[in-house]
This record gives sequence, C-alpha cells and structure tokens, in this order.
Amino acid sequence: MMIPKKVKHRKWQKGRNKGRLTETRGTKLTYGMLGLQASEAAWINSRQIEAARKSIVFFLKKGGKLWIRIFPDKPVTKRPPEVTMGGGKGAVDHYVFPVRPGRMLFEIDGLLEANAREALRRAAHKLPIKTRVITRI
Repeated sequence: MMIPKKVKHRKWQKGRNKGRLTETRGTKLTYGMLGLQASEAAWINSRQIEAARKSIVFFLKKGGKLWIRIFPDKPVTKRPPEVTMGGGKGAVDHYVFPVRPGRMLFEIDGLLEANAREALRRAAHKLPIKTRVITRI
C-alpha cells in the first residue's frame, strides 16, 4: 500500500469539498495513450488504489507501461471502538487522496487499445467512483 514516508503534519483537518467543483490540475493525458478519469468526487484510499493497480498489472502480464497519477497523502484519523467523547483526536488510521471530477487516475501505454480499455475497465470496478476512459487522439 502507498503511504507517505515523511509528513510535515501528522494529523490534518477534514476539509470540505467545496469551491471548485471540477479539478483544474491533472486533467490531461501526460504520459500514456489511454487514461482513467474520475467523473465524481470522493476520497480514494490507498487500499483501493492498490487493488486497481494490481488488477491492471495482472491483466497487462508484463506488457505495456502504467502510470499512477494520484498518491494518498491525506491522513484520516479514527478513534477506537467504544471510547467515550473527549481525550483528543484519534490516531492516524489510513491515508486517502481527495478526488474531484476530471482528475486523471491511471494512464497506460504500449498496448493495443482494446486490451488497454479492458485493463482500465477492470481497475474502475475497484474504485468507489464513476470513471471514464480517455484517449489521446
């Protein structure tokens, strides 16, 4: 799973997904010929990214090249079960990446288009958001 090696602040505030409704950065295909683009806003955790990565790599079978365009660096804290209120904020439980619509998640190159589309379709099933496949023309 992907977690940061070192962080400036151990615990972050939750934040709200207001303001810009669509993403302004990371929306174009930069590396590959096909990409998986988010259509909804959500938090994607490191387990979901790893599951999608494994499904793509398994389908590629040592062919083509994969780029992961997101990295989970936002810590999410959680209190233990059956603990009363008070006593401060809980310990860091996992890391997430807040995704907004338009963000490119994965890119693939070096495959036939049909195979790359199938690999991205399988990866999309592992993610909690609606996505679409984008092609460079």
